[in-house]
Amino acid sequence: MGARRAPPRDSSAIWPSTCWPRGGRPSVVTASNTEILVAVIARLLEGARHVAVGAASPIPGSAALLARRLSGGRMRVSVLGSRANNFFTDGGRELFDCAAQGRIDAFFLGGGQIDGQGNINLVGVGAYPTMDVRWSGSFGSAYLYFLVPRVILFREEHTVRTLVDKVDFVSAPGVSAPNVYRPGGPHALVTSRCLFAFDKAKRRFRLASTHPGSSAEDVRANTGFAYDTPESVPETEAPASEWLALLRGPVRDEIAETYPSFAATAFGRAA
Repeated sequence: MGARRAPPRDSSAIWPSTCWPRGGRPSVVTASNTEILVAVIARLLEGARHVAVGAASPIPGSAALLARRLSGGRMRVSVLGSRANNFFTDGGRELFDCAAQGRIDAFFLGGGQIDGQGNINLVGVGAYPTMDVRWSGSFGSAYLYFLVPRVILFREEHTVRTLVDKVDFVSAPGVSAPNVYRPGGPHALVTSRCLFAFDKAKRRFRLASTHPGSSAEDVRANTGFAYDTPESVPETEAPASEWLALLRGPVRDEIAETYPSFAATAFGRAA
C-alpha cells in the first residue's frame, strides 16, 4: 500500500526556519515545472550568506537570484559566467579559495549518476577505465563537496538510469568516515519529481515532498536507490504570486545575461 498524500505544506521543514518570507497570495496562475523547481531550490537557500553557482546551471542560478531578492538583498550570489552577478574576477580559482576559507555557504552539484548515499558520478558508465560511456569528468567536485556546508544536488532527469543503487564511479563521495574532517556534504536532492532531504546520521535520503503531478508511488518506481518515506508525503508548495512576479520579472532579466535562451522560454508571462 502506497504512502498517503498529505495536504500541501512548506518543504522548508528540512532546514531551520528563520525570517524567510512565507506564504503570500495563493497564485491564481499555474506555475511552470521550471518555476516550481526554482522555487524549491530557493527555499533550500534560506539563511545562506553566500551562494555560488557553477557552470551550465540556469535553474540553480535562477533560484539563487530569487533567494537573494527574498532575503532583501542581504545574500551574496556568485553565478559563474556572469559579469553582473559574480563577485569572482578570476573564475574558478577564487571559487575554490573561498570554499576553503569557509566563505561559501551553498553550492550545487549534479551527476550522470547519483546514489542513495549521495555519491555522484561525473566520469562515465561501466567499469573504469574501459567505460561504455564517458562524461566530462569530476573537475573539483570532490573538493567543493567536502568544504561547502550546504551542497544541493540537482538532477532534473529522475529515472532509474540516473538515480542508481550504486554509482559506477565515485567522482565525489556523499559521506565520509567519522574521523575525516568534512564540514561539507549533501543537504538535499532536487529532481523533476520530488525533493529528497539527506539524513547525515542515517547516511541516506528521505522523501521530503513530491512535486505537483508526481506521487510517492511515481517516485518509488523511478528511483534506483533505497530511501526513507514518511507515512504521509506532502506535496511541494507551489510558488506564491509574489514569487512568480519576481521570477517572471527581475529574476528573468538577471539570469538572461548568462542564459538568454533559458530565460526566454523557462518562465511564464509577467502579469
